[in-house]
Amino acid sequence: MITPFGWLASRVTLERRALRAASFTALAAAILIIVGGGVVRVTGSGLGCPDWPACTDGSLAPTAQMGIHATIEFANRMLTTVLCVAVGWVIIAARLQREPVPAITRWAWLQFWLVVLNAVLGGVTVWVKLNPFMVAGHFLAATLLLTAAAITWDKVQNLELRQAPRSTEQLKVWGTAALVVNAVLVVLGTAVTGSGPHAGDSADVPRMGFDWLSITIIHGAAALLALVITVIIWRKATAQNADSVARKAKLYVLVFAAQGLIGIVQAVTHLPELLVVCHLVGSALVWIGAVRLMLATHAPAQLHVENQR
Repeated sequence: MITPFGWLASRVTLERRALRAASFTALAAAILIIVGGGVVRVTGSGLGCPDWPACTDGSLAPTAQMGIHATIEFANRMLTTVLCVAVGWVIIAARLQREPVPAITRWAWLQFWLVVLNAVLGGVTVWVKLNPFMVAGHFLAATLLLTAAAITWDKVQNLELRQAPRSTEQLKVWGTAALVVNAVLVVLGTAVTGSGPHAGDSADVPRMGFDWLSITIIHGAAALLALVITVIIWRKATAQNADSVARKAKLYVLVFAAQGLIGIVQAVTHLPELLVVCHLVGSALVWIGAVRLMLATHAPAQLHVENQR
């Protein structure tokens, strides 16, 4: 039996550049979802639409009387539509390649199901009136989506390489450690957010029971550890001629330095809204860097590596 995709694929093919554009668009949309959630939070618009999936009883969209907070919240919900279109484009572009790329297709479909998960968790978050632990879960689901988008984009980039990247077993261990520490850093970031002043709405929204200063210091310590591990990877990759790993480690360090500066400034200036949103953008870019670094370190090991350390 010929499926609609099979029939279309037999008549239409897309170039690699279409797949590259689609995967990058989906990655950008995944970042936008995280940023949109941050804008909702710092503007206190989380309950601007007090219900889900409709904005309010009898109305899918906000009414003029509901004000700016409802508009902001509804606009954030509409970003899911943008994300669905972007992910759908990746699925179609992967399926219609002249040379099949089943791995890309699988990762694209995973993005789709993570979009569904993220939308449902967003609705539950509204239902429980922005419970901070549910808000944290919603953010972590968005980070899972970002992970899948980053892996898809990275794999698409590697399709064009004439020579496959190489790594070493030693770098593989360090790359795994770096991703684990970065994951802990993300989780700690949700605890900092859940204990801080931006609850997401002007109503009496509960906060996590952590001391904000203490959890922020722990978050900073984890960030320092992530940076140290990546610098070690950079040095070892350079010494072992693992060029792809070295480039990604260098890029991570540069992005991380900018993100760390934003984090310090926002902490000492009492978390101004604009810097909080900038920090969210930085956190997404840092996580993408950590994922791509892990993938680079898990490339096939070199058969002959000089100056192993």
